[in-house]
Amino acid sequence: MKYTSLWLHQSAEGGGALVSTDASVPTASAVIENAVRELETAVPLKGEQVRLSLSGEQSLGVEGYALTKTAEGYTISACSEQGLIYGAFSLIRQKRLGLTEELSVTEVPKNPLRMLNHWDNMDGSIERGYAGESFFFEKDTIVINERTKDYARLLCSLGFNGIVINNVNVKGEACRLIDEKQLPRVAELSALFASYGIRLYLSLNYAAPVEDASVGSADPLNEKVAAWWEKKFNEVYRAVPTLGGFLVKADSEGRPGPFSYGRDQAEGANMLARAVKKHEGLIIWRCFVYNCQQDWRDLKTDRARSAYDYFHDLDGRFDDNVILQIKNGPMDFQVREPVSPLFGQMPKTNQMIEFQIAQEYTGQQRHVCYLIPWFKEVLEFDTCVLGEGKEATVRDVVSGRLFSRAAGGICAVTNTGNDMNWTGHDLAAANLYGFGRLAFDPALSAEEIATEWIRLTYGDDEKVIENVKKILMMSWPAYEKYTAPLGIGWMVVPNTHYGPDPDGYEYSRWGTYHKATCREIGVERNAGGTGYAGLYAGPLASRFEKPETTPDELILFFHRLPYDYVLHSGKTVIQHIYDSHFEGVSDVDEMAALWEALEGAVEPGAFRRVKERLDYQREHAREWRDVINSYFYRKTLIADDRGRELY
Repeated sequence: MKYTSLWLHQSAEGGGALVSTDASVPTASAVIENAVRELETAVPLKGEQVRLSLSGEQSLGVEGYALTKTAEGYTISACSEQGLIYGAFSLIRQKRLGLTEELSVTEVPKNPLRMLNHWDNMDGSIERGYAGESFFFEKDTIVINERTKDYARLLCSLGFNGIVINNVNVKGEACRLIDEKQLPRVAELSALFASYGIRLYLSLNYAAPVEDASVGSADPLNEKVAAWWEKKFNEVYRAVPTLGGFLVKADSEGRPGPFSYGRDQAEGANMLARAVKKHEGLIIWRCFVYNCQQDWRDLKTDRARSAYDYFHDLDGRFDDNVILQIKNGPMDFQVREPVSPLFGQMPKTNQMIEFQIAQEYTGQQRHVCYLIPWFKEVLEFDTCVLGEGKEATVRDVVSGRLFSRAAGGICAVTNTGNDMNWTGHDLAAANLYGFGRLAFDPALSAEEIATEWIRLTYGDDEKVIENVKKILMMSWPAYEKYTAPLGIGWMVVPNTHYGPDPDGYEYSRWGTYHKATCREIGVERNAGGTGYAGLYAGPLASRFEKPETTPDELILFFHRLPYDYVLHSGKTVIQHIYDSHFEGVSDVDEMAALWEALEGAVEPGAFRRVKERLDYQREHAREWRDVINSYFYRKTLIADDRGRELY
């Protein structure tokens, strides 16, 4: 292997596999050629035959496949080339997992769009990147090499069908990647990904026409602006016909947008969507729009409300080739947030959910934090938009199933870079693998996904499987325990978003406040406060309106409470803070011991790297514990019931 943690890696022995295709399969297709190459080289099939067949089985849809064991070997059937290559990788995975004796698998991806968002800049840096530099860009040049090819292959093996390669905060020249000088390399990269069935998307600078003297505006209702984009998109698609579309961040954190001209978000998105429609392109419009110049003294303005307030009333006004990309929670990828109330409340609009596997607020890939259990909770959350007794989960909303929407899906800000092991922390690769598997099949459990990844990465040693799975499954709850309590979030060092700083954002412009005094803490978001709780569908609004019915893990997000308030757990708020931080440190100690017990059972280099990271995490967890507990002890002068030392 050239890189560690590259599961489904190519094998040195092909085993004499014979791959045949039906006459209906276009063997000259790059997608099919890649499927055949993978089957012939990725695992030893020991003479078994693999037959690829394009069928008319409509239940498989555009991307589904059926994989069956036959007397001669295996048959992969699909309605498209894309389905065949997914079936090929599924067979490779099943073989590596030893699950082929009675093999009969039929899979149809549940989400139309399954995408990774890279926040890579053309100078090679990555915004919120924790695994080295970009492998797409270097010195304002697109890089295409063996690593790029390996990455396309890796993403296809997980079922991704879309990728955005550049930062949503488009920097530098107005047009950058859509400039005619860059388009030949964009076309080459797009063709590479297309050969694995993955469509390339680009982040777009909404204000690009402003820098053209003949236009000088980005007003979406200005005919010159619309004509500028139509001409630009015609130029782009002539050069890059396989391009999927564009991702846009507008009117947020200093980014210009339609608000600058007194227009709404639908007018901005639709102007671009109409210009790209004839090319069958999509406009993915981020809903991360909020006032980032908030006065901390203002007790009514609530950042959590922003996406709902700016978008909810526009339902039905977005064109069919627009997808709203909505963060999983209303704030910004915290270790715990409520699910965004927008999901399910815009039935006439395409929606997709945005997660973050780059661990910006969850340890930055220096701490192990397996996020798939958290993502599962979000996807299984019942939005209650159909009323009592009629399930309406987030996963059914974003897949388009609930409201019969053709476009939608799931994406994540990715955690990859040019480090040898792709993700910085070896165990962080479980988040990339897990997110891909979950996007394809949200019914998979976090435990199933973890077990698959461990076996594909470390082999079949039962002790390794048991210990690593326990580490992964403990890691997110542990991180939550020793960082920010009861849903208040943040408490991190500003700008870097790393390490404990309880008041780091408390008097800033960003709207991320916990408002702790010596008597109480939290933000009142019920009807007597900001009204945020009332944005949810009926039963949820009632649940979040009162602290008595709000889950403990979110109680300080929704309510302002005295420190002696008794939670459902039977503990007071302040005692929960103390206990959870001590428990979190103990959990990390246990995780480190579980890994240390694997010495000799794991490849030495991998063992050393993970041990070093866990040793660091143990010390940093103690720093979090002592800073947060001391902050609240000094604030309240309330002693720990268990008599532990507070500083």
